[in-house]
Amino acid sequence: MRLWQLAARNLLRNRRRSLATLLAMVVGLAAVLLFGGYRSNILHGLETGFVQYSGHLQVQRRGYFLDGGDNPQAYGIAEHPRMIEAIRGDPQLAPLLRVVTPSLQVGGIAQHAAAGQTRSVMAIGLVADEFNRMREWNAYGVVSYALPLALEGAPADAAVIGTGVARRLGLCEALAVPDCVSASPPRPGPKARGAGAATGLPDDLAVLAEETAQDAQAAGAATAAADRRIEMLAASAQGAPNVIGLQAVGYVNAGFKALDDVYLAMQLPQAQRLVYGREPPRVTAIAVQLQRTAQLPAARARLQDLLAQEFGAQELELLDYRELNPMLDQTDEFMGSMFGFITLLIGVIVLFTIANTMGAAVMERTVEIGTLRAMGMRRSGITALFLREALLLGLAGVAAGLLLTFIAATLINGSGWAWTPPGYSYAYLVLVRVWQDGALLAGSVAGMLAITLASAWWPARRAARLEIVEALRHA
Repeated sequence: MRLWQLAARNLLRNRRRSLATLLAMVVGLAAVLLFGGYRSNILHGLETGFVQYSGHLQVQRRGYFLDGGDNPQAYGIAEHPRMIEAIRGDPQLAPLLRVVTPSLQVGGIAQHAAAGQTRSVMAIGLVADEFNRMREWNAYGVVSYALPLALEGAPADAAVIGTGVARRLGLCEALAVPDCVSASPPRPGPKARGAGAATGLPDDLAVLAEETAQDAQAAGAATAAADRRIEMLAASAQGAPNVIGLQAVGYVNAGFKALDDVYLAMQLPQAQRLVYGREPPRVTAIAVQLQRTAQLPAARARLQDLLAQEFGAQELELLDYRELNPMLDQTDEFMGSMFGFITLLIGVIVLFTIANTMGAAVMERTVEIGTLRAMGMRRSGITALFLREALLLGLAGVAAGLLLTFIAATLINGSGWAWTPPGYSYAYLVLVRVWQDGALLAGSVAGMLAITLASAWWPARRAARLEIVEALRHA
């Protein structure tokens, strides 16, 4: 106890130097925690968005993710209803599951005959209520921008399109898309002939699409509904072109401009009719969303065993959300390198600041050290005294740093500060998640205390090694 009291008095003897050192520690710790909290918020936000859209795991045919994205006919999963029931009914998986839902990805051409516009799209057929349940997942409590698709409870031929698709097809006004101006219809050149000249489609496909639109209008569609009528053209499982009529009932801002420009969602039966016609319907993926991300290893191991035992003939594979979305790992690596660089830089500054303070204290207290040694204090006692001084300084710096971090984080989170990341189509709030990230908090505090003790160790060792006579000679 006497050493602690002596260490505290020694720190107060030179308040100005101790305060300058304390300030470096406080600002350094706050900077590390704020940037770490910002990084944590970005990574948790990305993970939440990807899990909401694709689930934690997806069952696919082997090779589909790498080579089959434009060929759903060759990579369709057969017997998917029985597979879904087997997954949901498994006693080991059931407590971990939140949503298990199929989807069918298909590329094609969307046409809005009333506006004379076409657009290449990447359509997805899904089960609307299950997909909307997936969009509600938010285990980290981040600010989520996911909204439910308007397909739930909509007619069988309903479709939701991206804002870029709405602009290109001339549906901005019909769907009341904000900040959207429909593209002007193409002006045919002097050589434009045939039924497909105005749409950009081959004549025979344009005639097929036109007949589909006319049949829908002849069935008694209202004028307002006809303005939102589109046709989707894709290759069927037999290789022949197939067209279905769809009613655009809403739009979605997917966040990425590249995705908004090609996004189209429809009811799963419609997509299956488009691709497989009267053949047995298939899907290209079965998404499995868990209650918590931490359950992923156990769920993956059990799901692999289940698929191998009951559906091994289809050559299936399991991909997790990180494999499906490489952007998450890339962002994690980038933010991790930035965080490591900033932490290293601040750590070096704090280390040399404390070492300089303790070194100056040793020089000024040489006589005092000699006196203490002459009174019987051992070398280990001198070392312990200086390390206690550094530890007291570190504890004070950590306490003040946490207080500064709390104030700064509260101001930032309440400021409404936002920015638009590269490739995104709307702004995200700048938020920091310090108190929700226990690993960041514990690691930063422990790291600061470790740097404090490490920077004080060499000056303390040098002070303990002073000879008594040599130290007293400085009096």
